[in-house]
Amino acid sequence: MAPDFQRMKAPDTFLTKGDAEAWLGMQRYQIMTGEWMRPEPPPPPQVVETFAHFATSWVAGRELKPKTREGYEHLLSRYLMPELGRRQIGDITPATVRAWWASMPADKPTVRARAYSLLKAMMNSAVSDDLISANPCRLRGGSSTPRERDIRPASIAELDLIVAAMPERFRALVLVCAWCALRQGEVLELRRGDVDVLRGTIRVERAVSWVHGQAIVGTPKSAAGTRTVAVPPHLLPALQHHLDTFTGPRDKDLVFPGTDGEAHLQPSTLYKPWRTSRDAAGRPDLRLHDLRHTGATMAAMAGATLAELQQRLGHSSVNAALRYQHAAAGRDRQIADALSAMARAAEPTSG
Repeated sequence: MAPDFQRMKAPDTFLTKGDAEAWLGMQRYQIMTGEWMRPEPPPPPQVVETFAHFATSWVAGRELKPKTREGYEHLLSRYLMPELGRRQIGDITPATVRAWWASMPADKPTVRARAYSLLKAMMNSAVSDDLISANPCRLRGGSSTPRERDIRPASIAELDLIVAAMPERFRALVLVCAWCALRQGEVLELRRGDVDVLRGTIRVERAVSWVHGQAIVGTPKSAAGTRTVAVPPHLLPALQHHLDTFTGPRDKDLVFPGTDGEAHLQPSTLYKPWRTSRDAAGRPDLRLHDLRHTGATMAAMAGATLAELQQRLGHSSVNAALRYQHAAAGRDRQIADALSAMARAAEPTSG
């Protein structure tokens, strides 16, 4: 029994009886001289943190939209875990990252940039958690995605041809995607109660995405995505016709339902008629998502300011809206001609 009346064990086992008696004699001597102190308990064994354990916990502990979570999990399982999963997180060095980067498929630059961005964010968290002293992700430009392809907006004439070639129940969908510049997930989650034909507005409060083949309804892409969009008046008759013909009577009924009239319309259902229609208009390069770009460009050409474009498109910053104003820069010749017309109109007439 120790002087503090608590049982005390030796810190280790001993190889011989003599070693044990020597340790015991030292304890007795310290007790007699008043020098004895109960030793501090040994620190708990350090848990070896592997990248796989840390990364899995990192994703699980974040509030992510289902589609974003699915994307992160795919990048982890397909591109990060095979090379880095079993490594201790402290053993991932800049050289390790460079070797992993070199092993990534060069023909998938966007995937490589996204995987690197995810790895870098995770390692930043590891620094904050004091698991490592510095982030080993130091590749210059590693997170930069390739410049997106130049999108040529559809002209009004091309848009008319596309709409005419689409099945009747999809025509209003194409019109809303283009003229109101809504995201596809926003359009496919619209309910009758969101559309006010009398006031000419569409209220965007939700969006649908597909995760592992299942429709998941959530908020729009960003907080700014919740908005009210004014519908161009010339669309209202077509929109009213669609509501009367293809949409259920209840406020909760989907404006653009699937074939059963209840479930969400699957994007894959649109692929074949969309390809046929865009080809009929001579625009095989045009994607369905490009209709949003078309609508944004037309709004810019109609004179919308950056702030107005930002609000109409549901962007969190003006940076995304800038490209649509740049796309509208082709009006420069029209502007120059209009300036000359103003100057001629102001010239004094000869008497």
